[in-house]
Amino acid sequence: MAPIIAIVGRPNVGKSTLFNRLSRSRTALVDDRPGITRDRLYATITCEGIAAGLVDTGGFEDLGQDPLLKEVRAQVEKAVDESDRVIFMVDGRQGIMPGDEEMAQVLRKSQKEVFVAVNKIDGPEHDDLALDFYKLGFKHAYPISAAHGYGVSAFISEVIRGLSASEVERDDPNQIRVAVLGRPNVGKSSLINRILKKDRLVVSELPGTTRDAVDALFRYGKREYLLIDTAGIRRKARVKVKIDKFSMIKAIKSLDRCHVALILLDAEEGVSDQDARIIGYAIEKGRGIILVVNKWDLIKGDVRKRRLLDNAIERQLKFVSFAPRINVSALTGERVIKLFGKIDMVYDQFSKRISTAALNRSIQKVIEKHPPPWLGRGRLKFFYATQTRTRPPTFMVFVNRPDMLHFSYERFLVNQLREQFGLTCAPIRLKFRKR
Repeated sequence: MAPIIAIVGRPNVGKSTLFNRLSRSRTALVDDRPGITRDRLYATITCEGIAAGLVDTGGFEDLGQDPLLKEVRAQVEKAVDESDRVIFMVDGRQGIMPGDEEMAQVLRKSQKEVFVAVNKIDGPEHDDLALDFYKLGFKHAYPISAAHGYGVSAFISEVIRGLSASEVERDDPNQIRVAVLGRPNVGKSSLINRILKKDRLVVSELPGTTRDAVDALFRYGKREYLLIDTAGIRRKARVKVKIDKFSMIKAIKSLDRCHVALILLDAEEGVSDQDARIIGYAIEKGRGIILVVNKWDLIKGDVRKRRLLDNAIERQLKFVSFAPRINVSALTGERVIKLFGKIDMVYDQFSKRISTAALNRSIQKVIEKHPPPWLGRGRLKFFYATQTRTRPPTFMVFVNRPDMLHFSYERFLVNQLREQFGLTCAPIRLKFRKR
């Protein structure tokens, strides 16, 4: 297993900037406001032939009155506990602050090997600012600029020196990537924590707790799943703060990475227009979709509320009738593990390939039994069909006049393909081209 390197420090000292530079990504959200990162973010880096896991953490600060800070601080301490080495980031311009001294105490007790990164030092003329940080009691203090790259390469070489070489872990080609999406406060992080059986993500009753898209690996049976927690997707009119806009963009972009989207609905609040919009995003991206009704424990004993919810789903989400539904409770764990049966079913159909011969036989039978309607003096003629890709199953059909195809007949063909090839739970794309 690759060694783990955790980046810790007070809020706004540049931890996420360093994480993004070392991982050569924009995984972590970066902003001038402190406290943007809350959950632990993971990436794999390779330096001098050694692969290591890199962990970004939330800002370590005085607990104060904010109910989230206790959770964030617990995530930092867990990251330190799991790590082999620790990068302790401080702000070279500000000098030693009380929060730095408190963090230093925690790190000394952990007995981990600590490397102090004195950030925001943009050139050798300011290297002397790092000298003051030797007072924290660690062996070395390294002047760096995470934003501009000054000193970073030499610094990470020092951090990684002496670690045992390990091969970069390859992505499992059979790994199923699952994004968890929904409105704020529907229980996305709680659901993932329940699945993992540990407090991997910060959970709070306050909406908007999650900001980054956070990945977590999970194995169940013979399969590996990458669970992607996302920020709650609000209506555009309600998004005022810049960082919330970036969080929403990352949540929607997580659809580009996933195979299956779990769309969480709130059993007690019912279905909203925003739920339909989020499902619409997933359909546009061609993702497999599962409707997950969370907080089921709150209404399962109320027949009236259950009937109202069923009617709302049938009425407002009719356009995604192919998506399976499951009722769960992230709080109690009810039926949560049964999610994976649904995920496997949707993923297998999502990845299904149909032979050209079987596809053409099927379409020919359908056309003979239910020919397309006449339009004016002509009739639509079908020549040939082939599957051009999977994930989602996409079919190209060659015809004489694509402009003559009525949407109702296209929908009819899609339903026939679903029925005949067992694609009842997967999105299907049907494209028509003139021969």
